[in-house]
Amino acid sequence: MNAIILCGGLSTRLGDITKTIPKILLLIGDKTVLDWQLEKLKTVGVKEVVLAAGHLANTLYNEVGEERLGVKLIYVIEDKKLGTGGAIKHAWDYLSKPDEPIIILNGDIMTNVDLPKMCENLKSESDGLLLGAYAPDVASYGTLEYNEECHLKAFKEKEGIHQAGYQNGGYYIFNSSIKKYFPSKDEFSIEYEVFPKVQDLYVYEFNDVWIDVGVPERLEWARENWVKFKSS
Repeated sequence: MNAIILCGGLSTRLGDITKTIPKILLLIGDKTVLDWQLEKLKTVGVKEVVLAAGHLANTLYNEVGEERLGVKLIYVIEDKKLGTGGAIKHAWDYLSKPDEPIIILNGDIMTNVDLPKMCENLKSESDGLLLGAYAPDVASYGTLEYNEECHLKAFKEKEGIHQAGYQNGGYYIFNSSIKKYFPSKDEFSIEYEVFPKVQDLYVYEFNDVWIDVGVPERLEWARENWVKFKSS
């Protein structure tokens, strides 16, 4: 199983907090976000992770090195802005087994999702599986619409509507077939330019602990409630 962690963003929403430290190295309880994510990837046998880095990439490398928690780390550093989709496309070239399924994690997500169970729900004939995390208010998130078989019907990015629903959880498991939907250009958004076009994506519905630590109040919540992530 391949894995990519997207950790190259500027983290502007966190202000001074991430001026000198990458968001993925922020401490949540007794571990960094990266350590939480690597431990989760190890539960499905991942031994090698590609870090799609950019902002403060040298700081990340100097702090973490080429191996962490027994996992080999490969750094793919963006020399220009690529967007979420472009970062995935670029990092894909560095996978040791590019034709096998790939787990992609946004580097600011904390959750107690059971990753082995999620992987078991990946259909080999599909393009992939998205984590659909329940939120009481999805106004600031991309929302997912899907049928009773959890087949994705529509991906709607940040409509600003205040209602409960299942939003893009920032954990993806793709089969290599999804690459046919990638545009030829270098910079593009996986959310805006790929997901709405993919014909065979499924949703893994999740109702437990999930949070994006990319804004100060959510980071504070995660730090105050970090023990909730230990049950994964």
